[in-house]
Amino acid sequence: MFKRLFGRERSNRTITDALYAEIVAAARQPVFYSDWDAPDTPLGRFEMLSLHMFLFQQRLHGEAGAAREVAQILTDDFFAEVEHSLRDLGIGDMGVPKRMKKLGRMFYGRTAAYADALERGDREALTAALARNIRPDSEAWPQADALAAYVIEADNMLREQASEAILSGSVRFPVAGAA
Repeated sequence: MFKRLFGRERSNRTITDALYAEIVAAARQPVFYSDWDAPDTPLGRFEMLSLHMFLFQQRLHGEAGAAREVAQILTDDFFAEVEHSLRDLGIGDMGVPKRMKKLGRMFYGRTAAYADALERGDREALTAALARNIRPDSEAWPQADALAAYVIEADNMLREQASEAILSGSVRFPVAGAA
């Protein structure tokens, strides 16, 4: 009994680790930072990873069973990595919970705005939300439209992927700037 239980847990961890690695790789595509001017800072990388976590979560939204479990594990992993990154940046034990709460609000606020724009098919609203969240320091961010096109392409590409493939540890994102 224990072998079955722990064997399954190890298998699930392998799957979720593979999915998380793909999400991180997609968020770290160099074109985001070099050509599209996303800030290559801890906060900028948080924004890009949050965007890709949102896209993955959006794909599994409404599914039950193993898909729901995988989505929750990956969300937990994401926030554990964020907390670890805060500690690596030198934030002390007293400051981490306050910053985690703020980053959690930021993540869920952004995902709500992105989801609303995607569901309405409103590229202009998506572009504005991306610019507001990823480059809040800029009056104008011309590359936001290219990122919005990527997000729409990624959303469509993820929807076409079979749940079985995703739940076996394989998820694909588009190559940014390839179109």
